[in-house]
Amino acid sequence: MADVLIRDVPEKTLSVLRKRAAAGRRSLQQELKLLLQREADWAAVDHAAEAARLREFIARRYPRQTDSARLIREDRDRGHPVSASPTGKESNEK
Repeated sequence: MADVLIRDVPEKTLSVLRKRAAAGRRSLQQELKLLLQREADWAAVDHAAEAARLREFIARRYPRQTDSARLIREDRDRGHPVSASPTGKESNEK
């Protein structure tokens, strides 16, 4: 296994990492190794292929899906615009 030396780590960054390690009952070294491994694992995933696999799964599982963009366009064409409500959620109410 290789060793890595990182110089000039900002104290604020180091403090956050130490707290995170302590919260997980890990040493700083264990925490940093875990973060590096997770990042390497994430980078190794073909995210486009994974997204395609999920789209295929959803299409097989739920073959009759509606096109929300088409439904919104139909509502707008009929004069029922979707507007934001005071709660921040969209609403069809006038």
